[in-house]
Amino acid sequence: MKGVLIRQHGGPEVLETVEMREPAPRADEVLVRVHACALNHLDLWVRQGIPGVQFPFPHVLGSDIAGEVVAVGELCGRVRPGMRVLLAPGLSCRQCLRCHEGRDNECRDYKLFGAGVSGGYRELMTAPEYAVIPIPETLEFREAAAAPLVFLTAWHMLFGRAGLQAGEEVVVLAASSGVGMAAVQIAKLFHCRVVATAGGEEKMEKARALGADVVIDHYRPDLAKELRKATSRRGADVVFEHVGEATWKASMAALAPSGRLVTCGATTGHDVGVDLRYLFAKQQSLLGSYMGTLAELHHVLRFVFEGNLKPVVDSVFPLGEARAAHERLEAKGQFGKIVLDV
Repeated sequence: MKGVLIRQHGGPEVLETVEMREPAPRADEVLVRVHACALNHLDLWVRQGIPGVQFPFPHVLGSDIAGEVVAVGELCGRVRPGMRVLLAPGLSCRQCLRCHEGRDNECRDYKLFGAGVSGGYRELMTAPEYAVIPIPETLEFREAAAAPLVFLTAWHMLFGRAGLQAGEEVVVLAASSGVGMAAVQIAKLFHCRVVATAGGEEKMEKARALGADVVIDHYRPDLAKELRKATSRRGADVVFEHVGEATWKASMAALAPSGRLVTCGATTGHDVGVDLRYLFAKQQSLLGSYMGTLAELHHVLRFVFEGNLKPVVDSVFPLGEARAAHERLEAKGQFGKIVLDV
């Protein structure tokens, strides 16, 4: 079978298209023919190397995977050959206390396809049966691959961490990203007023089409002032942050008294400051968030399968053009997800 792997960290040039040995599923595993695999910034970080984290080489990237079941192990009873499926991006031990409490994303052994274990940049792969989720015939493989990681992350941020309530005001930074477009849709689904940021008029218009009530160009030098103005100078109940240094000051300025800022990333840098005087005087909350639970993934996918939440596909590249796909993601020109057609 064909696949794309890396043998070392570096730029897009380290991605190699090679012939691989077809995997065989264990007793509790499923063999999946991959039809589509969506890119995430995690792919770039793993490819480039993450300080303090070691990856076994050769390594296959790709966390967001959709395809068709080819074969199942003898202990599998829920999944059958021929099923159209997507894979939950996160894997856990399924045995520790946190897993039994339904907090599997806090498991010490929690890992992602494409990071802790090899992922979906290949024609065939195995996965534990519990990670396999059937998809409806109405959902294309490309759309299915564009859904799991970003919708799970956004759902966990908004509900699992920030405790979003229907009708609240939400600021979403970088609505053109996969997780940003998911957050806009989820917040609107629950009748929230959404103030979003995006870079440039084209992306701003697409954010409006997703349902954002107000959209601001996040390259404006007075972003903090614009966000305050858009929230009637009160600030937002929830600020959805994942950009990092470049927008942190504006995000904090846009937070209302008793507001909650939730963040899942630091794309532009991690070294940010907090004025504790404002934090405690306004009784605000700063919340970290990482992925989400398997149960939360099933919850949010119900809305995706019913068509109430729609994965946004920016562009599609053949598997053999993974380098070009990485270059587009690094250039930050996309709106939504970049997908490899396997």
